[in-house]
Amino acid sequence: MADKQTDTAKESCADEILNTARDEKLDELEILRQSHEEIKKESGKYYDELLRLKAEFDNFRKRSEKEKQSFLDYGREKILSKQIMIYDVLEAALKSAQSTKNIDVLLEGLELISKEFIKMLEEEGVKEVQLKDNKFNPQFCEALDHEVCDAEEGTILNIYQKGYTLGGNLLRAAKVKVAKTASAPQDTKETN
Repeated sequence: MADKQTDTAKESCADEILNTARDEKLDELEILRQSHEEIKKESGKYYDELLRLKAEFDNFRKRSEKEKQSFLDYGREKILSKQIMIYDVLEAALKSAQSTKNIDVLLEGLELISKEFIKMLEEEGVKEVQLKDNKFNPQFCEALDHEVCDAEEGTILNIYQKGYTLGGNLLRAAKVKVAKTASAPQDTKETN
């Protein structure tokens, strides 16, 4: 009988251990379910936030492109209005030249147009490239031609087209003719 009681006690103990293990597993399962639900809610929150950020970025990009176009249009209007004023001066000079045979009137009109253009360029920050000591500078000049002469090598002999900068950056290089010294004739004797 003692064996039966021991077996029953063992079974009871085993059942108790199984029940405890089952309860622990159920508790772990419940904890995992709760954790899964929290993660699901959090991922939903992050997804919604991501969608909002994407929409905000799209709106920002569209607004930036619109502002950029607006600035370009404003700049274009500003330049074109100045060019229209210069065109008015040109038109007046043409009318004046057509009604008179006096060449001085035509020259005076051309000078006025030239001054208006220079004024407009200066107002926009455009400056003529100043060639120091009339020396060739590859940063601001483009040599179109060379001439062998007595002048020091690299001296600018002729400016075909002026160069200009805008805000310190080269807008157009000056096109020039540069002096080149005559090189000494090379010895043509062959050594044996």
